[in-house]
Amino acid sequence: MRQIAIIPARGGSKRLPRKNILPINGMPMIAYPISAALKSGIFDAVVVSTEDDEIAEVAHNNGALVLRRPLELAQDRSTVAQVCTQVLTLPQYQDVENFCCIYATAVLIEEKDILSARELLSSDTDVVIGVTNYNYHPVQALKDQDGYLSLMWPEYRGIQSQFYPELLVDTGTLYWAKKAEFLKASTFYAPRLKGYAFANNKTVDINNMQDYERARRLLTGMMEQYNE
Repeated sequence: MRQIAIIPARGGSKRLPRKNILPINGMPMIAYPISAALKSGIFDAVVVSTEDDEIAEVAHNNGALVLRRPLELAQDRSTVAQVCTQVLTLPQYQDVENFCCIYATAVLIEEKDILSARELLSSDTDVVIGVTNYNYHPVQALKDQDGYLSLMWPEYRGIQSQFYPELLVDTGTLYWAKKAEFLKASTFYAPRLKGYAFANNKTVDINNMQDYERARRLLTGMMEQYNE
């Protein structure tokens, strides 16, 4: 059974420029998910999809195969699903059965996460995504209307938190999927979807300098723990 990892990494991040290759604890950010994917030992190829020369060089130097992405798939509105579809429909990947999309900013991911999430992809599951708990429950959300705040879901007003619905959030870390089902649906949010649970201290959605600094602190703590 052929399996590949796909790491989308465009060069045009606006909120945190060049974020995919920013140095974090001595390594470019993208080097961490590449390393975890390679160490897992279950992929026939670890593919970085990019339109950017510098990202391509960093990815190659860290052991990934580089696939030059068409410029139309490197725009602000280009989606990860579109990028994965482009890779999976290439002739050299026609016989791939499963794939794992890993975000280039997933600096806290480890090979054990990739392997454990893969175990959830079974005969009755088409997609597995990384999930975690919300820091603040979504039903506490407030919306701004004409300068005044109101509850987004007023039906939960006065209800104790232990009675809130159990909700999880996509971490934007990894997505395991069966290729055929993914191409059929053109989305990771398939009907037969399961979640692989990450602890809150192993996920950071890196979009600005505050996120970057939090990821750096968490990564430092994780490395110190392993070195004890």
